[in-house]
Amino acid sequence: MTINEAQDEVVDEFADFTDWMDKYQMLIDMGNDLESLNDQYKNDSNLIDGCQSRVWLQCDYKNGQLVFTADSDALIVKGIIALLIRVLSGHTPKEIIDAKLYFIDKLGLKEHLSPTRSNGLLAMIKQIRMYALAYAAKEKEA
Repeated sequence: MTINEAQDEVVDEFADFTDWMDKYQMLIDMGNDLESLNDQYKNDSNLIDGCQSRVWLQCDYKNGQLVFTADSDALIVKGIIALLIRVLSGHTPKEIIDAKLYFIDKLGLKEHLSPTRSNGLLAMIKQIRMYALAYAAKEKEA
């Protein structure tokens, strides 16, 4: 599935709900469904700067693709990172770098998150893109 196909799928799922309390619950459910991050990865080097909550993001390079795992100590934030992983994990660094993440605006996430959570969302996206840029550079060296 392409990044855009994953984004469209997420937009369709959230479109079923008109009430933002239901959408928040869906985010929480997505966070609860997120595979647990191994405790060895819950360290300062995987902690995302710019998030009020604690969010750990682990990136592994497997067969030319970036595979992300993550965890957070906040329910909605954990759902947000689960959403990003669902859309971006399992793609090449170039695909991630080139991706236009339109699903965030289509869902209305930025408008319905508190300013600190919205900043955290941007910090998560920035960290994912930084991993993609780093691995893209390593690919060019190889």
